Amino acid sequence: MTTSQAAIEADAKADRPEPPRYARLMGLSWLHLLNDGASNYLPGVLPAVLVALGESTTVAGSMMSALLIGQALQVVTGGFADYVGGRLFIVLGVLGSSAAGAAIGLAPNIWVLVAALFVIGVSSALFHPPALAATRRLSGARHGLSMSLFLVGGELGRGVWPLVASIVAVSFGLRYLWLLALPAVISVALLWGRIPHPAPPRRDSHRIDWRRHLGPASALTGFALLRALAGYGVVTYLPVLWHLRGHGLVAGAALITVLLVVGIIGNIGGGHIADRLGRRPVLLGSSVMAAILLAVFLVSSGLWQWIVLGLLGIAVFAVRPIIVLIGQDIFAENQALGSGIALGLSNSLAAAALAGLDPVAAAGGPKAVMWVLVGVLVLASIVSLRLPVDRSRP
Repeated sequence: MTTSQAAIEADAKADRPEPPRYARLMGLSWLHLLNDGASNYLPGVLPAVLVALGESTTVAGSMMSALLIGQALQVVTGGFADYVGGRLFIVLGVLGSSAAGAAIGLAPNIWVLVAALFVIGVSSALFHPPALAATRRLSGARHGLSMSLFLVGGELGRGVWPLVASIVAVSFGLRYLWLLALPAVISVALLWGRIPHPAPPRRDSHRIDWRRHLGPASALTGFALLRALAGYGVVTYLPVLWHLRGHGLVAGAALITVLLVVGIIGNIGGGHIADRLGRRPVLLGSSVMAAILLAVFLVSSGLWQWIVLGLLGIAVFAVRPIIVLIGQDIFAENQALGSGIALGLSNSLAAAALAGLDPVAAAGGPKAVMWVLVGVLVLASIVSLRLPVDRSRP
């Protein structure tokens, strides 16, 4: 073999993307399950918590806002995580969310509860940006599918943990919610050596061009805000609506489980379809379908409600991996920061908007809020047309 042939083969090998590292991705996805489970089981026990504290169900939106507002720090933690490197943020996020989640059942008044919820939000902000950036680095050429696999862990946590928390609360009492923190402590100890250990950026890396990124990032944030508001609004007010109709705590939590666990199909499918057909068809199509399905759910009854709810979960969560990837593409110089803006900033803005739905709930009840969310999804469909040009396809 000549020197030139060897050089050509070496270049071809260097250009060939590495295969996805699925074993490490699954470990990271499991930690995502534990983090998001601890961060999001409040809706499953919220009616019982408000009764225990003597508070009205009309403050449900404000409680979820306190839980989510800390995610605005993802913009800060994302930039800092890329600068420092290391796995510390991932570990602190999982353990912090689990510890503060345990405090939900021990809160003696609403102010302690709000403080615990804010700590959960901050811990989640520590976890997500470096974990999302690490997922991109472990994904090889299958960015959409690998991001979906990571996000599946979060969806399972958000779907299963509210049901588990409600069972614990009904069976043993709210003060035993600390049991849900134990898996996180054990898992961090067992998976420590397999947690990605990102290196800080090279000294010659490019500075972030904020002026060039402002337009695309604004469009992405607006779309992600609307989708997050719709998702969080449904998860927050659906159990309250069910409770007011005379159903038990576990039944209300089961609705969240159906919505989020069946939504995993959308999470994986959305990333896979985006890899093959592009991102915009998924963003627009899922937004239109989510608006239609939520409206159908509100006018249906019986078994049909459960079927429509599962389909709604698929439509609602099909966009999450794509939103992250677009953020990372916009901020290619700092992908943890891009992840933080795509999810953290939009989620925190959605949390503030969620608190604004309290007057709607007070005036017209949870069902009125649901109809407002149908309009939010229609608006998201329009905004999706303004998102950056698709760069996900080969």
